[in-house]
Amino acid sequence: MPNPVLVELVLSDEERSQLRVWARRPTSAQALALRSRIVLTAAQGLGNTQVAELLGVNRSTVAKWRQRFVADRLDGLLDEPRPGRPRTVADEQVEAVITRTLETTPRDATHWSTRSLAAELGLSQSAVSRIWRAFGLAPHRQDSWKLSRDPLFIDKVRDVVGLYLNPPERAVVLCVDEKSQIQALDRTAPVFPMMPGAPARASHDYTRAGTSSLYAALDLTTGKVIGALHARHRAIEFKKFLASIDGEVPAELDVHVVLDNASTHKTPAIRRWLAAHPRFVLHFTPTSSSWLNLVERWFGELTTKKLRRGTHRSVRELNTDIRSWIKTWNDNPRPYVWTKTADQILESIARYCTRINDSRH
Repeated sequence: MPNPVLVELVLSDEERSQLRVWARRPTSAQALALRSRIVLTAAQGLGNTQVAELLGVNRSTVAKWRQRFVADRLDGLLDEPRPGRPRTVADEQVEAVITRTLETTPRDATHWSTRSLAAELGLSQSAVSRIWRAFGLAPHRQDSWKLSRDPLFIDKVRDVVGLYLNPPERAVVLCVDEKSQIQALDRTAPVFPMMPGAPARASHDYTRAGTSSLYAALDLTTGKVIGALHARHRAIEFKKFLASIDGEVPAELDVHVVLDNASTHKTPAIRRWLAAHPRFVLHFTPTSSSWLNLVERWFGELTTKKLRRGTHRSVRELNTDIRSWIKTWNDNPRPYVWTKTADQILESIARYCTRINDSRH
């Protein structure tokens, strides 16, 4: 069946001006901004597939809003009314809630609450709450993010991910890092056990009994972990850990180590040790990119399952508990499987950078 002929989009000066206003809205009404960009791009004489590739959306999305605009012009880009009880909040009030939420803050707080915004705009708290839910707004929440500024970011991502997806033959790949300053904490009162209808309860305060540092090397293929505990985390401790790895790994295998850019990993003493042990090859992750090191996922499990709710009266007791947990893990290791290619990761980061630039954040 032949493809239908696209209707040529011809914009009036008034329409083009309004679409540009909508498309450049800095923080709010992003759905309308995207629809406006679709129409503006399509009006340059491009096909649906070309527009979709340029804007990073599905071709069906482009076709939908092209047809809606051809049929109803600017009104076609607005959300259609839905069946149900007549609305009690006008479009202007909805826009005011969204605009105030995204583009302003109250005088006495860092973000709006449903009560404070309702009082500001003369609406009910439930109306503000419904609008927020409908548009996916949650001012009380805040996520964290960070983009690496490593000038070799792309090269390092390709190196590490290539190692994960295509490990070299006659070699072992180890993801290495240290979890420093693990505190031995004891609650000031006994922990009340869980009971039907009540969770376990622990006192909010605690006493500190010292700290320990864990060096861990996660085998990419088997999931087994080589661990070593030290009172400190200096280059001398890292050198001892490399020596313990050297003793654990069969001599006929090369050792590829994925690790971060900590200064203790690059001292003259470490470089001399590596020169004397040429089977060791270091692969550094980009700065601010701990997510690229699989051992961090294992550290997360250790924290969640053992450390966060554990109680330890001494560092010796803490170390014994950690060693026991590592031994139990190694009895039934579960390797983590890396699935994304370097190209997929870099494309995802590029899309994120484009999105935050479009939002002018």
